Amino acid sequence: MATQQDYDLDHVRLTDRPLIVCDIDEVVLEFISPFAAFLRSQNHELLPRSFHLHGNIVSTLDGSFPEAAIVSAFLDAFFAAQDKWQMPAEQAVETLHRLAEDADIVFLTAMSPRHRLVRRNLLDRFDLHFPMVATEGPKGPVVTALHGARPLPVAFIDDIERNLLSVREHVPDCLLLTMLANADFRALAPEPCAGIRAVAGWAEAFGLLQAHVCTDVRPQTG
Repeated sequence: MATQQDYDLDHVRLTDRPLIVCDIDEVVLEFISPFAAFLRSQNHELLPRSFHLHGNIVSTLDGSFPEAAIVSAFLDAFFAAQDKWQMPAEQAVETLHRLAEDADIVFLTAMSPRHRLVRRNLLDRFDLHFPMVATEGPKGPVVTALHGARPLPVAFIDDIERNLLSVREHVPDCLLLTMLANADFRALAPEPCAGIRAVAGWAEAFGLLQAHVCTDVRPQTG
């Protein structure tokens, strides 16, 4: 389980508003399409045959499938140069700014700390200045640490089921949305578990998130 030492929350300042926590790859930024382009530059191709990276990457030189360590090295090299490849997902920037009128936005990315600064600069380039938390541990404890026991709506968006299930375990009242920017791999994704809503993109997500964060559950005073 992730602990406080696994991630840094000191820079996150929440207000008395609902919270929306967003994954980045395939949610805020395209990942699969630019990673496929990166692989082509390395004489490899990503085949949309199943909802996995490992086993779907093939050499365009001899048709061989690289070992897991090679795939991991490709990923590390891609993230080191992500600012040369990645772009925002369709409607992500404008939708997040609209949602930020009513809620706090925090990015939660599963990424090695050594790539954090490159990612931060990339997001800033696209006017996505919302605070970012990077962790290689489970995401549920991080959302718990962010939201605590505040009597306010909270939502979480991710493309990977284990992350959504982790948040569901730790924050049962959280609205859970799964989203993939890439249509080919979206079609290969497993059906979401109970309590998780699949959305095709930010246009669909906006209505669900807006309705959720505008639910006023704060205690009345006076």
